[in-house]
Amino acid sequence: MKLKITAIGNSAGVILPKELLARLHVDKGDTLYALETPDGIRLTAYDPQLAAQMEVAEQVMREDRQVLRKLAQ
Repeated sequence: MKLKITAIGNSAGVILPKELLARLHVDKGDTLYALETPDGIRLTAYDPQLAAQMEVAEQVMREDRQVLRKLAQ
């Protein structure tokens, strides 16, 4: 899919066609994330389930730091 960069005020942006919005399961006002990958840039919608899982993982890492260090050895 080819997208054109257009001027939006003092910034630049791209217009996402309806078909692409539908495939990403997003609509106007939603947040998208641009992730740099070895193949280029990946545009993705925010995944709240992943964010919740990451919060739990970070909490475990903070609370069980010593155990994780021993396991890493």
